[in-house]
Amino acid sequence: MFENLSSRLENVVNKIKGYGKITEENISDITREIRLALLEADVNYTVVKEFIKKVKEKALGSEVSKSLKPGEVFVKILKDELIELLGGEKKELNLKGSPALLMLVGLQGSGKTTTIGKLALHLRKKHNKKPLLVACDVYRPAAIDQLKQIGKELSIEVYEEGNSNPVNIAKNACCYAEEHNFDYVLIDTAGRLHIDDNLMDELNALNQELKPQEIILVIDSMMGQDAINVINGFNEKLPLTGAILTKLDGDTKGGVALSIRHLTNLPIKFIGVSEKMDGLEPFYPERMATRILGMGDIMSMIEKAEAVIDEEALSSAKKFSKGQFDLEDFLKQLKQIKKMGPLENLIKLIPGAKKMGLNNVKIDPKQMAHIEAIILSMTPYERRHPENLKATRKVRIAKGSGRTVEEVNRLLKQFEQMKLMMKQFKNGNFKLPF
Repeated sequence: MFENLSSRLENVVNKIKGYGKITEENISDITREIRLALLEADVNYTVVKEFIKKVKEKALGSEVSKSLKPGEVFVKILKDELIELLGGEKKELNLKGSPALLMLVGLQGSGKTTTIGKLALHLRKKHNKKPLLVACDVYRPAAIDQLKQIGKELSIEVYEEGNSNPVNIAKNACCYAEEHNFDYVLIDTAGRLHIDDNLMDELNALNQELKPQEIILVIDSMMGQDAINVINGFNEKLPLTGAILTKLDGDTKGGVALSIRHLTNLPIKFIGVSEKMDGLEPFYPERMATRILGMGDIMSMIEKAEAVIDEEALSSAKKFSKGQFDLEDFLKQLKQIKKMGPLENLIKLIPGAKKMGLNNVKIDPKQMAHIEAIILSMTPYERRHPENLKATRKVRIAKGSGRTVEEVNRLLKQFEQMKLMMKQFKNGNFKLPF
């Protein structure tokens, strides 16, 4: 997400850091580059104009001119203004009801039904509480079946009454949730190809009857500037409390994320970052700003790790850091890394990834699968004592994993190099080989 914008702005940041003095002339040059980068990312023209004006005014202020490192002060100004543009602070969901009611609305094709499943999964994981999905989209063919399939996949119950009146379904679902001690009720509503009176009448009826704590608009980020018109259309008719931007992992410029708050005053609460059911992330304006500026996002990386790492893996990680690990530990670490999502996405969160040439790294998941297959073809003894693997054992392992003896040898060699490197790190003797 934001790859092109991030690349452009990172170049601007590196350029400004090299300036020993900030002048009106070089600020004009820099802000011109920023303006073009934002416009190319499909950020609304009015938003860009006001953003550039604020950055320029602060950059030419006394704080920068008196600084010993004016370039760094300018970068801070740029980051602060980006954070403000994205909404300032993270906006939490209102979950105070008993049960808390959350209603998701949006146009057809925005990913609403999939998103409601992702949101239910997120709430269950984060709060360790019980969500109920409610099928109130009674018009779209197979919408109810789709929600039931999602519920089955996630082991989350779905309440449905077929093609009944949506308001009655929702009311009955709330009664059912109270009786069966559900903590959250997530209502999947009908969408249309465009905003019309029938759609809004139904959504207003649901709102009037249920008084949900949250009415969240699901928006396809690939819509570009049209998304603003959709948001305003819903916002005029319903008391929206926030937005979820979907498909930010796709071929999207991301400009809508930078335009929403300023033009509609609607906070972004979550973003969809993959098609997988765990591909929904809370939206942190500060973290997003640092990602856009190429500064990485260590906090998100830590949270991803904390969400999947168990005590056994933690023990293996400690052995790893001491250079005392075996192939059994290595296999456990591989499995934990896989749970965190595609490795190239994690690498992009590392500060300075682009400078190290890591931002465009492509890692074939088949390679990790091959490594796993080789290790799993070993006996527990062989994993703990890979130094004892002789030719006959290697042939057997290669056949068992469907790989070649050369691949087995390569893995063992790389494993020994890794152990040596970790020991050198621990002893403080590590030197780069160039």
